[in-house]
Amino acid sequence: MRPEPGLADAGQSAPLLRAINDAVLAMAADLRVEPILQRLVESARELVRARYAALGIPDGEGGFVRFITSGMSAAQVEAIGPLPRTHGLLGAMLNETAAYRTSNIRKDPRFQWWPPPHPRMSSFLGVPIVAKGNVIAAFYMTDKIGADEFSDDDQAAVEMLAAHAAIAIENARLFERSRELSVVEERTRLARELHDSVSQTLFSISLVADAAAAVLDRDPEKAKVQLEGLREMARAASKEMRSLIFELRPADLDADGLAATLGKHVDVLRRVYPMQIEFKEDVAERPPGDVEREVYRIAQEALNNAIKHSEADKIDVELSSRDGVISLSVADNGKGFEPAAPQLRASRLGITSMEERAEAIHGSLRIESGEAGTHVHLEVPVE
Repeated sequence: MRPEPGLADAGQSAPLLRAINDAVLAMAADLRVEPILQRLVESARELVRARYAALGIPDGEGGFVRFITSGMSAAQVEAIGPLPRTHGLLGAMLNETAAYRTSNIRKDPRFQWWPPPHPRMSSFLGVPIVAKGNVIAAFYMTDKIGADEFSDDDQAAVEMLAAHAAIAIENARLFERSRELSVVEERTRLARELHDSVSQTLFSISLVADAAAAVLDRDPEKAKVQLEGLREMARAASKEMRSLIFELRPADLDADGLAATLGKHVDVLRRVYPMQIEFKEDVAERPPGDVEREVYRIAQEALNNAIKHSEADKIDVELSSRDGVISLSVADNGKGFEPAAPQLRASRLGITSMEERAEAIHGSLRIESGEAGTHVHLEVPVE
């Protein structure tokens, strides 16, 4: 029999290289783990004309965390049952970095058994997938079509694919981890949004309800006004919750803009709290959406802190835009506090939230507090 040429033969290697290149390009287009593994195993099977192929990733505990097959139907895979264990030849390919092939897998001393629904197989080619000196997975090829066994060229082709597969698998793992981190970050952001909007509104509703109950008998008209304000706040909370569900954005900002939305919020507070709350605005053009959202939340946080903690009877809110800078000022005449006190920062998480929001839009937040009251000042460049 004429010996098969090696990959050094350009005429024979060119189709293999093109096939490998096509597989790598396809993998680069999708960073999700499952599609990448499926593409890898199918590419390997096509490269060497194997009847069956698999790619296994060990779980480090004697099993496979993933075992992707090609050449068998979904019904066959289901009939075989659970994922295999890393024993026999399957495990051997994970314990060494060298490839291995044989013309009859059943004659190898490491072969153990197949479950009854498993197809009978003969020739075998196993190629470890190595990253940074560690075996992270392995290709398993069986039943060479048109020949009794896999060739040197077959082994070289799968080894080349394995080198690319190692990079693809590691990148996919990093992508999965980044997505997991993104989910955690999004949950954290949602928790912050809930704290800064709906939970504060609900707290205000509770205070107003208590106040209305206290004056209901002796001053029904005042109680009625407070209950009307309570109803408005409940509606606002409902709108905010819907907004959080759909886009985590204050409900009125899109339609009305920052100045109008903040003005309406101040109007509601003015009606239900026994203090003077003034609002002045001079905003010629609307800032970007992310700036509107964060500035509004900072203003809301500062107002709620002043109402709940300062014992003030007057709060001044100013919003302006000039020379490419959005400025927000919230000042009260209540009792001050020490902004840097660790125990305060732990109990009033709103301060940390305001700082994080300001940083997210490259703004500068300054909090000054003393006997004359507290002043929260924010500046955000918008050009």
